[in-house]
Amino acid sequence: MRVFAMLVMLVGMLLPGVAAAKPAKESEGVPVRVIVLDAERAPISTAVIRHPLEADRHRVNSVDGSWEASILYMPDGSELRFTPGMTLELEISAPGYMTQVFQYQVRKRKNVVELSLPKIEMDDTTIEEPVISFGRDLPREPNEAPPQ
Repeated sequence: MRVFAMLVMLVGMLLPGVAAAKPAKESEGVPVRVIVLDAERAPISTAVIRHPLEADRHRVNSVDGSWEASILYMPDGSELRFTPGMTLELEISAPGYMTQVFQYQVRKRKNVVELSLPKIEMDDTTIEEPVISFGRDLPREPNEAPPQ
């Protein structure tokens, strides 16, 4: 035991950034990780996550579809720190997928949530864009010069 303590102290002196892990402070909040997947369990790289009272949208990691935070900043300047026991409400959306709002009760550790977004089913009918004509839009004669 004494040798281990000396080894930890030696590593701390030689590599100060790699010293023993410190427990998280209560003021930092508990990290919550959300992984956004599609029906085939593939990550949705275009998904965004936001709190209903928050103005900012947070993009997920484009490789694995994950987002992680321990604190959110509200529009009024206040901070929403994730603490054990609190109920966190988040809204997840992505182009081509249905938006979902879910609630999650934060635990002390291992806060990883996998959420699948259902794809929006579009029928294959094409929608033609309406032609809107204006009074100045008159058909030109073939030999007529363009208006100046």
